[in-house]
Amino acid sequence: MATVLPRMLSFLLVPLYTDQLPTEEYGKVSIIFSYLVLFNVLLAYGMETAFFRFFSKESDKEKVVSTSAISMAISSFIFLVIALLLKEEISVWTDIKLEYINLVIWILLLDALVIIPFSWLRAKERPIRYAIIKISNVAINFGLNVFFLLYLKQLSFHFSVIDWICKDDYEISYIFISNLIASGFALLVLLPFYTNIKYSFDAVLWKKMMKYAMPILIAGIAYSINETFDRILLDKLLPENVAEHMVGVYSACYKLALFMTLFATAFRLGIEPFFFNYAGNKNAPETYARITKYFVILGSFIFLFVIVFVHVLKIAFLRDASYWEAVKIVPFILLANFCLGIYHNLSVWYKVTDRTRFGAYISVCGAIITLLLNFLLIPEYTYVGSAIATLAAYGTMMLLSWYFGKKYYPIPYDLKKIGMYLALSIGFSIISFYIFDSNYVISIPLLLVFLVILYASEKKELKQLLKR
Repeated sequence: MATVLPRMLSFLLVPLYTDQLPTEEYGKVSIIFSYLVLFNVLLAYGMETAFFRFFSKESDKEKVVSTSAISMAISSFIFLVIALLLKEEISVWTDIKLEYINLVIWILLLDALVIIPFSWLRAKERPIRYAIIKISNVAINFGLNVFFLLYLKQLSFHFSVIDWICKDDYEISYIFISNLIASGFALLVLLPFYTNIKYSFDAVLWKKMMKYAMPILIAGIAYSINETFDRILLDKLLPENVAEHMVGVYSACYKLALFMTLFATAFRLGIEPFFFNYAGNKNAPETYARITKYFVILGSFIFLFVIVFVHVLKIAFLRDASYWEAVKIVPFILLANFCLGIYHNLSVWYKVTDRTRFGAYISVCGAIITLLLNFLLIPEYTYVGSAIATLAAYGTMMLLSWYFGKKYYPIPYDLKKIGMYLALSIGFSIISFYIFDSNYVISIPLLLVFLVILYASEKKELKQLLKR
């Protein structure tokens, strides 16, 4: 819940943002959030994962906690000083207003300072406290967004005491002020962590942790490039008079693929611990193969379902019709996130064999493809080019993981059935979306046919599972 709810928040806010913000303004918000994602990764520099690794490995756990906390605090405040000194230059280079830059700098600082406290809660097996703080953060952010964008102006007419915070054309600032307050709340609640630890910095341990963290940082940067850099490139490569509009409609329609992202994230959270715990079992490869097949079955259904009802979803979640022009990218982004989900399932081979460097290599390959294709395709195809680049990157990552997995940890995937379900869902989606424009007379029967084929193919195994 603590992981999936923040992702859901970004989706639940889409109707609010698309109702209250013109496409250009939403484009600005999306560009700023893209930079936030990238700098969050840079400011974390893999220390969260290194903390878990060394907390379980080292006998002196307090030394691990204090060393990582001091490292994170020092790096965060160094960033703060540099960012505040260079904020005007950053504003010019990113073409983002200085008032937004100021808010983003403080959000990044607060988010960085809670990384180790949150990691400590997880390492100490305190999931309830962890989840309560995370969910409270989400609730505060969501509530403040609704208050500032929907009710503040109305209330200011009746209560003069709040009139001073109500400003015209301040919607984007309100969005980031909401984020800042929510981040501040999380740090405030977690402050006892910083007051209770013993401040002792072990330079030798820190060097080991940094050596472990660097590949994770590289993979994280590559992931952030794959996930969000297309908005930044759209802003930079398109003419100034249309760039923010294009980013706005692209980002809004991109959110319609979140159904696949949520499914893949929830599945991965549940199944990754099982992958590690089951690694020593002699039947592990066969079990991993079956799990991946189930993922493809469920993902294929979600993919086809969203495509069939995409026009219902766009009306429900994209309140302003001016955003609808980019709906054509939804199949590409859905399929891209489906490929990413399959990649995470296939990546079990390098995780259980301690070849995690391959994760960094594959992610970097994906990032290179993302950058290269965006530069080539955006000038000609605008945001459709970005969608194609995302699909190409995640599709390549999926195939590379499968290829290297065959060599280092062979898993007997049922490629025939996996290929059949993928081909059926993609084929039916093309017929539904591109040929019949999601005409329900055609599309719903296609969805039913897919379910019938699925049941006929899997009924024997389904009955066995139900009996268990």
